[in-house]
Amino acid sequence: MTLQHNFSIEFFPPKTPEGVEKLRVTRAKLAELSPKYFSVTFGAGGSTQQGTLDTVLEILHEGAEAAPHLSCLGSSRETIRHLLNTYKGHGIRRLVALRGDMPSGYGAIDPSSGAFQYADELVAFIRAETGDWFDIQVGAYPEMHPQAKSPQNDVQNFVRKIKAGANGAITQYFYNADAYFRFVEETHKLGVDVPVAAGIMPITNSLQLLRFSDMCGAEIPRWVKLKLLGYGDDTESIRAFGLDVVSDLCDRLITAGAPGLHFYTLNQPTATLAIWKRLTA
Repeated sequence: MTLQHNFSIEFFPPKTPEGVEKLRVTRAKLAELSPKYFSVTFGAGGSTQQGTLDTVLEILHEGAEAAPHLSCLGSSRETIRHLLNTYKGHGIRRLVALRGDMPSGYGAIDPSSGAFQYADELVAFIRAETGDWFDIQVGAYPEMHPQAKSPQNDVQNFVRKIKAGANGAITQYFYNADAYFRFVEETHKLGVDVPVAAGIMPITNSLQLLRFSDMCGAEIPRWVKLKLLGYGDDTESIRAFGLDVVSDLCDRLITAGAPGLHFYTLNQPTATLAIWKRLTA
């Protein structure tokens, strides 16, 4: 099975010198898989702005394609315009445009304090400023964004982002493939037909996964949750079980025609490498 052209990997910008070096080692291992691109996250209000740029430039210098995230919440038009010009000046052709979430401990950001309240406004601004220079990916939520009023409203929000000029999307991670397929089917019925890459979160730490999922609204199937909790502190069993669950999910998605997989690595290479090995065996 050939995955390179449909396979992307996400990192977050390190905050310490040790983290920077660790990510270099991780990137070197994952670069051997020849993913389509590496994306780098961006904190709300630009809280990791410099770290995102530094990480993206390192990826470019290593010969890979990089896609910086751009979060509009709390940002001015001038700030976004400066970032767009910076990325364009470095020859970057791909962006991930997001509204952005409130990181814990960052303090309150009034969503109305910036120039943009929603991601579709950011996408429209990028198009107005840069034309077709950037391939723009946006977020998608097969199980509904936790702040959406309803699933129907959430799909409509997604459609607005595409109609504003986005080329495709990356989903929040999920473990229920049916939710992904239903979401894509609903967008098709509304006249939207863009590639929607499936966001994949490897399972290596059950408590961490439960915490992340509570924050972002990703549902962990009951049987998976009970299995993970039943393993307690048995890290080896958790990872082996997680590898089975996520590899099976990826295989089902690819077999059914999902146009891409986007791996949330948390700057760790091992689980993604193991899943890749399973899928390409």
